[in-house]
Amino acid sequence: MKYLFLSILSLFATSHIWAGDYQSLYQNLPVALVEPTAPAIPDTRVSIIDFGGVGDGITNNTEAFKKAISALSKKGGGHLDVPAGIYVVGLISLKDNIDLHLERNAMIMASPEKKDFLPADKDGAKAVPCISASKRHNISITGEGTIDGNGEWWRAVKRGKVSDEEWKAFQEMGGTVTADGKLWYPFDLKHFGNVADSYERQETMRTHLIRFTDCENVLVKGVTIQNAPKFHLVPQRCKHVIIDDVTVRCPWNAQNGDGIDLMQCQEVLVTRCKVDVGDDGICLKGGVGEEGVKYGPCQNILIVNNTVYHAHGGFVIGSEFSGGMFNIVVCDNTFSGTDKGLRFKSGPGRGGQTRNIYISRIYMSDIITEAVAFETSYTDKPVGSSGNTGNSVTVDFIPEFSDIHISNVICRDARTAIVARGNINMIHDISLVDCIFFYTTNEKAVDDPAMLQLSNVKFLTY
Repeated sequence: MKYLFLSILSLFATSHIWAGDYQSLYQNLPVALVEPTAPAIPDTRVSIIDFGGVGDGITNNTEAFKKAISALSKKGGGHLDVPAGIYVVGLISLKDNIDLHLERNAMIMASPEKKDFLPADKDGAKAVPCISASKRHNISITGEGTIDGNGEWWRAVKRGKVSDEEWKAFQEMGGTVTADGKLWYPFDLKHFGNVADSYERQETMRTHLIRFTDCENVLVKGVTIQNAPKFHLVPQRCKHVIIDDVTVRCPWNAQNGDGIDLMQCQEVLVTRCKVDVGDDGICLKGGVGEEGVKYGPCQNILIVNNTVYHAHGGFVIGSEFSGGMFNIVVCDNTFSGTDKGLRFKSGPGRGGQTRNIYISRIYMSDIITEAVAFETSYTDKPVGSSGNTGNSVTVDFIPEFSDIHISNVICRDARTAIVARGNINMIHDISLVDCIFFYTTNEKAVDDPAMLQLSNVKFLTY
């Protein structure tokens, strides 16, 4: 059957990657959404081995990937196959019409040398993501392999979030402990150099593992993405994005370890993914202030049939969404062990509007704090900062969470069922229908009862 399928494909110069039959997911939705278009990738296949790739876990393969992608690009695109092995890399930049395909037991591992991710022409700039694409069409990452960000060489560690043995292990790497003993930074390590003159400056250079910017027709399917320096998978200002059957994982205490972050993207499907991370699980962001408005909203997004284990929030909007959040459906997802379940967070200077957001058939268990949370005074506070370095006092870009419809939620064990902090101008026209919350401490903490319209919502406890 496999060979028959390949023979059929060979009849065409270019084919759409088979990403699954998603049409059924778009039936009977509460708001009409546009199904994303899968990338079209030519049938040409090459192996990274043919370009000098060595999967021995030691050799740096940056040049091999660069040559392979360049060769495929000159042919109009195709599939770059990565066989079993561990391929240490610096920067991988995808081009039009290229599929990066990781076979089973193949691992692409980010180099532990931070300098391998710095742009050569920008002294002191933020590192570049290990895998990136900018203004590209028809790109994909597929297969059964793993992409590992080697994030422990980048991330600060909070003493209060690790055991004595883990703390000892980090110090054995070298590094720098702050004077108060509360933070460890991967600065002055035993085996790898610094890329800044202080641990504070080096911390600001940390970046994401995979980022696609201003791309169209994007597919990420089947792979495992783990241990990022910061966020794991970040499509930014992209259109027609499919993220299917992807596992995203990192330590529960990984600083800024977001799983899947969609930033001002349109026509997106996230389905059958498993997320277990140190920060937000599946998160939508819409930019800050005027820049957020300039690049537009997150729009026409379907998030269905996913499971989120540890995360600060299972499904999250914010904290920045000045560009807006429109036409979003989140349904048939499980959150098990997240800090919060459904989390809506923002603050003055970072907010925008929400419209046509429908959330249904969400199944939550062992939620550490709140099952549903609205926060309107959220600030962005980088690790190690002593105070609010995010929002200034402003009357501009006030968050307005409204036209959000939540139904058929079952939650077993949350400290508090529902929290809504703000005023009626920031949180209004929020409906919860046919929900069951089993809470352990508080039923609700809502600043103004008029913010929420509850219908057949049961609150139960011991």
